[in-house]
Amino acid sequence: SLSTRNCLYKMSQLPPESLLASPVSEGTNPRVESLDNLSMDSFWLEVENIKQSAEVEQEECSLADVKAQEEGEAEAEWLQDAGLSDLLGDCASEKDNIVLLSTLTKTQAAAVQRRLDTYSQSRRRNKHPVRDVRDIFGVVSSEVCWFSASPFCLSEIQDNFSPVAETQDYSCTVRNPGKEEMFNMDVAYSEQAAVLLKGSFLSESMKLKDGNALTKFKIPKGRLGVTRIGDLSAQDMKKIPTLALIELTALCDILGFELKRNKAAKLKTTEKRLFGVPLNTLLENDQKLLPNTKVPLLLQALLSCLEKRGLETEGILRVSGSQTRIKSLEQKLERDFYTGLFRWDEVHQNDVSGLLKRFIRELPAPLLTAEYLPAFAAVQNIPDLKQRLQALNLLILILPEPNRNTLKALLEFLSKVVARENNNKMNLWNVSTVMAPNLFMHKGLPNKIPEGKEKQLAEGAADVVRMMIHYQDLLWTVSSFLVAQVRKLNESNSKRYQFCDKRIKHLLRKIHADKDKVEKSQAEPSKIVKVHASLLLKDSLEVHLNNATRVADVLRQFQKNMCQHGWNIVNTVNLLKCNNSMECANLLLYEVGGNIGEHCLDPDTYLLDLYHINPHAEWIIKQNPSYPWVF
Repeated sequence: SLSTRNCLYKMSQLPPESLLASPVSEGTNPRVESLDNLSMDSFWLEVENIKQSAEVEQEECSLADVKAQEEGEAEAEWLQDAGLSDLLGDCASEKDNIVLLSTLTKTQAAAVQRRLDTYSQSRRRNKHPVRDVRDIFGVVSSEVCWFSASPFCLSEIQDNFSPVAETQDYSCTVRNPGKEEMFNMDVAYSEQAAVLLKGSFLSESMKLKDGNALTKFKIPKGRLGVTRIGDLSAQDMKKIPTLALIELTALCDILGFELKRNKAAKLKTTEKRLFGVPLNTLLENDQKLLPNTKVPLLLQALLSCLEKRGLETEGILRVSGSQTRIKSLEQKLERDFYTGLFRWDEVHQNDVSGLLKRFIRELPAPLLTAEYLPAFAAVQNIPDLKQRLQALNLLILILPEPNRNTLKALLEFLSKVVARENNNKMNLWNVSTVMAPNLFMHKGLPNKIPEGKEKQLAEGAADVVRMMIHYQDLLWTVSSFLVAQVRKLNESNSKRYQFCDKRIKHLLRKIHADKDKVEKSQAEPSKIVKVHASLLLKDSLEVHLNNATRVADVLRQFQKNMCQHGWNIVNTVNLLKCNNSMECANLLLYEVGGNIGEHCLDPDTYLLDLYHINPHAEWIIKQNPSYPWVF
């Protein structure tokens, strides 16, 4: 246990910048230099407020020491988090490992191979037995190629993947100031970076002077549309963090950055019900009152109060409320929040904003997680704006669902604050500098800041918050290449390959041969399919698909038939009506089954293309669910 003074010292520091430590010179980041004209006063004022807030506390802060990882330990943890623990010698499902490896791109496979090599070398030095590849495939044959350098060799996998990225045109990824740029999500980010590196396309570091100068990015919609977080089923979303971690690591390898992660530090928690309670515990308690709650009810209440009465308040978030009153309000909330007796209309808005920031800071683990908080902070070290956003997008996907949902609710509120800048005098940079210390400072993490780096790290943290606020719609998108990998995982898991092939390339040839068979059967110029709406209708809708049929067209056809032909309605209460007709916007089309769990489709998805990719799926029309975070 440390004294309160020592805890304050720790809280006044920022996380280490070493997560993405560049091997090149540690010169000053030219992009951060461009922020010199932007005031950091709000940042340091907020740091001082956090110190004062902690001084009000009567309790001592309790910190757990973070032990240095042994050689190879980081690689072992990475392989476990990447879903490849079986390669460490555990008796897990070998099929899952092989299926996952078979979906990787060249750069992703190379990233896995590097970690395996480092891990196996450390095991040999420490005289730990390395699992033999024969244990994975269960075959002993003179024709089998054994690999002594690592427990598993990915060169065979890499040989089975064509260099897709080399045939793509990435000229749009070079900076073009003043114009809207395309943000390609069809090809893996690491593959794009590899092509840029190979072609020596040097993109300029963006000079950011104010919110209006931020580059506008547009995600080009392919034939399959765009997938947002929340469009995929929970079952499929569970596969995304693993794939995103592998892709983030591959991207960092290509960019020449080392990806390191913190160990979670354990904190002694109090017996409180609201403040200082883990997100999972909060949500479990809240879901007993309101099932399907995705964001803590207290946070929803704080944001709702500020949206109703605080958005117009000058200096909201920046101007600190009374620390004594805030502490008193916290105690009242602990006592009265769930009983409904707490009177929000009697609380000053600056005190509510203080409670909001306090709630975020007092979480036992950082909102951005202890493991990846330094990664978020170190995104600033990536020179190119587009690649910074690619890394942030992957980090958002890696976050646990409660953290990701809570962060999104917070960022949406912060966007509303910025939108009222003319009244509250809080522009994007002001809001970012105020919120950065609350997101990036945590008393449960070790903090060692190199001398003279405080200003650079503070500006970088604020800039990361600014990017998360400004580009949140882009960041909460699931890249098409990740969705494609999820489909491959589901397809491979549904097939029973014989995993006793003499060499892994035989297995991969079989997988790709099966894939080719499917692709050859996808030449149909048109198709008649049935679309179901079982919760709304007893009848199904027969749809003739051609190359121009989109999801929006089917929903319009469904709406027209509903209104004109008087279909047999199962439950009229489920239908939202306007001027005696059903609004098409209230309906969504889902792809269910086949190589996907459940997928809410973009209105601009071309259905014949989707049918060719997933011919065994059902298509079901459902009512658009109400917004889940309304308190």
